[in-house]
Amino acid sequence: MFLDVHIGSHSYLRASSLAPVISLAVERGWSESSSPNVRGPPALPFKLSQLDEKLKAGYKLTTAGKFTDALRTFTNILHTIPLIVVETRREVDDVKELIIIVKEYTLGLKMELRRREIKDNPVSQQELAAYFTHCNLQTPHLRLALHSAMSTCFKAKNLAIAANFARRLLETNPTVENQAKQARQALAAAERNMTNETPLNYDFRNPFVICGATYVPIYRGQKETSCPYCTSRFVPSQEGNLCTVCDLAVIGADASGLLCSPSQLR
Repeated sequence: MFLDVHIGSHSYLRASSLAPVISLAVERGWSESSSPNVRGPPALPFKLSQLDEKLKAGYKLTTAGKFTDALRTFTNILHTIPLIVVETRREVDDVKELIIIVKEYTLGLKMELRRREIKDNPVSQQELAAYFTHCNLQTPHLRLALHSAMSTCFKAKNLAIAANFARRLLETNPTVENQAKQARQALAAAERNMTNETPLNYDFRNPFVICGATYVPIYRGQKETSCPYCTSRFVPSQEGNLCTVCDLAVIGADASGLLCSPSQLR
């Protein structure tokens, strides 16, 4: 990306076949009325509008179940944001909101992909499926996560936990009839035998956030640390390590996040 920034801020002209190539700096916001004695800031290849389009692409990949490709897209957004320039306060707020949105999807998809790798550990499979439902997702994607968690826990005979996911799924008014039907069936079966066969490290009644490295819940009141860039939360033992969500910042580092000069904002 740094190479893209460098190449995108230069243009190259050939005067003749015998003359060397002339390198010209491309300025951002240049116009014919610009003073030739005043150099403007370099042109940038990345724009906020491009990231909005990438976000939509990430949503589509998630809906299609292409989680690896979706994760790659969301990670790319997190890595591109520090290389864009915004002009207004509203755009600053939009960028901050974009970081939070993408962070939630990145964490959730990392957990889901991890869950699919550990087929021989049904307890961890259930826990990761449960944690995924607590990421801040768009409603269609939340329904997919709830349906997956409900099915996983129901098959493991953790009926009381499955019933919770079934209720949450029905509360979203699922548009896919099969989802609603299975949720009602799971809820009816659980109400006849509201028990859990296997204990899980999951208490949906107690608010929590997910550690972005260990994928364990950090319940309200417990000590935690965070990434200064993407704001992902971590258990204290992860402080000083590279953030496993954005792969950019050091967990617990003293940083100011997004910087902007008020004089540059309209």
